[in-house]
Amino acid sequence: MQDIIIDIKSLDNDARGVGHMPDNEDGTPGKVIFVEGALPGEKVSFETFKKKKNWEAARLTQIHQESVLRVQPKCPHFDMCGGCSMQHLEPTAQVAIKQRTLEDNLWHLSKVKAEVMMRPLQGPTWGYRYRARLSARHVAKKGTVLVGFHEKKSVYVANIESCQILPKHVSDMLMPLRELIGSLSLYDKVPQLELAIGEDLTVLVMRNMAPLTADDEVKVKAFADEYNIQWWLQPKGPDTAEPFYPLDKQLHYLLPEFGIRMPFKPVDFTQVNHQINRVLVHKALRHLEVQPDDRVADLFCGIGNFTLPLATQAREVVGIEGSTTLTERAQANAVVNGVGDKTTFYCRNLFEVTKDDLVALGKFDRLLIDPPRDGAMALSTALAELKESHPELMPKRIVYVSCSPSTLARDAGVLVHRAGYELKQAGVMNMFPHTSHVESMAVFDLA
Repeated sequence: MQDIIIDIKSLDNDARGVGHMPDNEDGTPGKVIFVEGALPGEKVSFETFKKKKNWEAARLTQIHQESVLRVQPKCPHFDMCGGCSMQHLEPTAQVAIKQRTLEDNLWHLSKVKAEVMMRPLQGPTWGYRYRARLSARHVAKKGTVLVGFHEKKSVYVANIESCQILPKHVSDMLMPLRELIGSLSLYDKVPQLELAIGEDLTVLVMRNMAPLTADDEVKVKAFADEYNIQWWLQPKGPDTAEPFYPLDKQLHYLLPEFGIRMPFKPVDFTQVNHQINRVLVHKALRHLEVQPDDRVADLFCGIGNFTLPLATQAREVVGIEGSTTLTERAQANAVVNGVGDKTTFYCRNLFEVTKDDLVALGKFDRLLIDPPRDGAMALSTALAELKESHPELMPKRIVYVSCSPSTLARDAGVLVHRAGYELKQAGVMNMFPHTSHVESMAVFDLA
């Protein structure tokens, strides 16, 4: 059977090339084909591995016309490892596609367009990943332990010897880590290693499903001394993670523009890319245009990544998060940084927030929203209802930081069409180069 050749028109949210089969005999459009590894502008052959009624998922088998944007992946494991999906695409083109993804989501999902598209925020494209969850797996047939990301579309751990998106000192540890875990008594009971890097400290959290023996402890401590890291142990859930060795160090990152030193734990949510995070905080606060007399809310505040810088500019900042542990930590961080008298933190489930909750919190001049992937639908709806009942309480400006363009677009539809806001600006930040992950920001003004 002769290969079918299709034209790739775009990339989807998983960085797969999107094309169509030839039109059907009745003139209707052919089935959509998602081709892993194909780029817009290319003519390709493919091999289907999943068929549905209206679409197929396929692997690239041959390129008949290559995109000018195609580059040679820097990582020798790119074709197999699932840690990256876009190394074959020139970095500036990656950002352009992410920007288009944001625009398309805003329009197609909610019929919203930004008055101005921001210039994309970019940073280092290699060695940027200061947080990672690495899987570990003892493979008896190979007589070794693998440490790394999963293979593409697989539960198996990729057999990688280096990683270009991890800092070099961590990449250089991958093979020694395999040897270390393989030498422990619990070599088959360490399913995961969590990586967290601060300003001057690298932490590895070992998910140990069995206790370390005395001999294991000697080996783990020697590894820490040799590679200048700190070990944490996590025998059960994240709440059980505790420092093991050495005990005289603590993670922190800096936001020097605001004089903030942020302590954090390796199991806390913090941004993966420290360089971009600094620019992100700067840009979010610049667009929020906080005035000295403003009362500001930071919703989904975490440990205070935005709250503390905001407190250096506003009269009062209220941080709200769904975890008492996090709000207590955020308040402690505020005190350490000398802004405890200007910050108040509340524990609330923001996925169930109502108009009455917003009324009880009082008037805010500005809102900063930084939700997880699920977005802020309940909050957006509560603001729409607040507009109807208490228009005097409506914040005049909202800056929404998002890790999901689809939920941002959904919420933007509510804010614009129901809550009376205008989408003034929107744009992307390349927080995760070489992946399809899209981090974005949107600025809303009350009409």
